Amino acid sequence: MAAANSFHDDHARTYRRIVATAPGTARSSEKDMRIVGGKFADRDLTSPKDFRVRPTGEQVRAALVGMLGDDLKDARILDLFAGTGALGLEAISRGAKYADFVEFRPSSLHALKANIATLGVQKKSRIFKKDALPFAAALKAEKYDIVFVDPPYSSKMLDRLLDSWRAVPFARIFAAEHATDHVLPQGGRRRTFDETSITIYHRDELPLKEALPIARPSASPSSRPSPPKRAPRRR
Repeated sequence: MAAANSFHDDHARTYRRIVATAPGTARSSEKDMRIVGGKFADRDLTSPKDFRVRPTGEQVRAALVGMLGDDLKDARILDLFAGTGALGLEAISRGAKYADFVEFRPSSLHALKANIATLGVQKKSRIFKKDALPFAAALKAEKYDIVFVDPPYSSKMLDRLLDSWRAVPFARIFAAEHATDHVLPQGGRRRTFDETSITIYHRDELPLKEALPIARPSASPSSRPSPPKRAPRRR
């Protein structure tokens, strides 16, 4: 009977967490973010005091990791545009082997380091103070198992990262959070929450895309080498 009560209590806590952080619900403080499930379920996360940072809501995060399911077990995780690190830390909570976080905003880095320390997962985490686009472009194929991508909604960074991944699949699974009206290639699995959607691709679901060659500037007439002078004829 005690086990049954424990199950219902856990379910109720999870329901309250997800409802409280549904889209459009205001947070009462910067400590209102939590790990949704796994080993660190209910542990608080710090969110930066920066209006430009948009942490992944718990409802969306729960759906995303739920769609990945057993793929998270012992997975090598890359969290691009990591922000608070909520996605990568959620993966570690559910059995991922480790997570590499890529972030460069000072406020986000402060929150990210604090969250890693709070959960005590320093040995399973690495932080790269880098720009996500060149970092991903330099990766070799199959470096990671899962990459989380959550760039600014109004940018084209998601398209560029997806092109980079299709040219060199540096992870088996590409999991993105994006605006619902952002057009992405057909295929994969998708769920929508009002203005936010999540899309998950496996590397064999999209055809490989050749990396675009670097265009060489055409020579201007003034920069073209002049033809060799002819030797004077002997008379």
